[in-house]
Amino acid sequence: MGNCFRKLRKKKKEEQEQEEVINNKNPGSNPPSKGLISPINDLPNASIAMGPPVISAGISETRNQCSHPLPRPNPSMQIEKNRNGVVPNVPTESQILSSPDLKSFLYSELSVATGNFHPDNHLGEGGFGNVYKGWLHKETLTAAKPDSGMAVAVKKLKTQGLQGHKEWLSEVNYLGRLRHPNLVKLIGFCLEGENRLLVYEFMPKGSTENHLFRRKADPLSWATRMKIAVGAARGLCFLHESESQVIYRDFKASNILLDLDFNAKLSDFGLAKTGPTGDQTHVVTAVMGTEGYADPEYIRTGHLSAKCDVYSFGVVLFELLTGRRAVDYSLAKQEHHLVHWVKPHLRDKRSLVRIMDSKLEGQYPRRGAYVAATLALHCINAERRFRPTMAEVLEYLEQLQSPKFMNIKSPPKQPVQSNSEPASPSSPSDLSSKDWSPINRTPRLSSPPHAKSVNKAPAKASPKGHTKHANRSRFSGFVESHEEC
Repeated sequence: MGNCFRKLRKKKKEEQEQEEVINNKNPGSNPPSKGLISPINDLPNASIAMGPPVISAGISETRNQCSHPLPRPNPSMQIEKNRNGVVPNVPTESQILSSPDLKSFLYSELSVATGNFHPDNHLGEGGFGNVYKGWLHKETLTAAKPDSGMAVAVKKLKTQGLQGHKEWLSEVNYLGRLRHPNLVKLIGFCLEGENRLLVYEFMPKGSTENHLFRRKADPLSWATRMKIAVGAARGLCFLHESESQVIYRDFKASNILLDLDFNAKLSDFGLAKTGPTGDQTHVVTAVMGTEGYADPEYIRTGHLSAKCDVYSFGVVLFELLTGRRAVDYSLAKQEHHLVHWVKPHLRDKRSLVRIMDSKLEGQYPRRGAYVAATLALHCINAERRFRPTMAEVLEYLEQLQSPKFMNIKSPPKQPVQSNSEPASPSSPSDLSSKDWSPINRTPRLSSPPHAKSVNKAPAKASPKGHTKHANRSRFSGFVESHEEC
């Protein structure tokens, strides 16, 4: 019994001595426990903004605030999460601004380049801020005298707080690392105090919006309109098929800029968003965009995907065809929204002439115009899954530039655009062959509009790698029944 008590007393004494050693020891000198990390380490720029976190044995402390420790992330687990559709981490601000392809300008340099932002150099104003024309030496990118050196466009951010800075940083992020002939080239930026500016290549012809809707602007020919549509489609297609998909989210006529040869380039990436990865079909985000161009399903659910850009492209394509704005409250109530006004007029392809831009004066290929209008209808389909991809849209638009679809016949009579229901013309107009499908580009059986469906042999399964052609069947059904839209 005595031996038992002696062993207990000895064990208790050893525990007390160990406790005293721990209490007297400096906590900062303790080696960090394996597998423990401060939660603040997971936040972007945390080490810069708040200093390195203090990691102790079992407790993480930052600025006298304690929290439960989190396990150190496993790299292999992170890769697996990315495969399952977790969007990768957004680069930090310092990483974005350190792009080797961009120059960091001083505010004084850009002030000299734009003549101290003189009103005579003012090019326009958008949601981001004012745009000024400036001049830089081509080799050194230093300020040059007016009308000498290389012309550039300088965007000056309005003071909009954190949201304005986010959009400015988003534009630097995407245009700083993406290069394509149909994207406006970003030359550099300025971040100095409250001043945030962006420097782009200068686009002499301005925006597509001005050419379409400005009263005294020279009307765009049919060939030029198709050239603009193809160029813009190439830009969107590049974004959607990039290694890390980019959703533009603000595709509209005012963001399509034109060079001297009317080559289209996309600008203003302030609302751009990284697309879903892995098996994800969309990303959930705050609803942002422009009325009339934004996908109604995205507005309703907040689910963003590349098909949202397809919807916006369909709206712009209708603008190119009709010469009308996506939203125009100066018109009659039934004509406020372009997509609502145009659909009834496409129930009968013979009445396509009723929606075409009167500025074209009938100088357009009726068959090509019908195909373009049908394609636009696909793009604005209410169900996202039935819309084509931008790669498919681009393929069809490129076909419209072929001589087969560019043959302009004698101009038809141009009726006055109205919101009334279209009446069937007394004599059929030769818009397109009845046996030709504008989507499949192959002959199809013609049948009365309300004929019963005929049982057909089941289609053979498409081989792997030909999914794009297999998907056309779902669009052809929409073409055949577009009278019911």
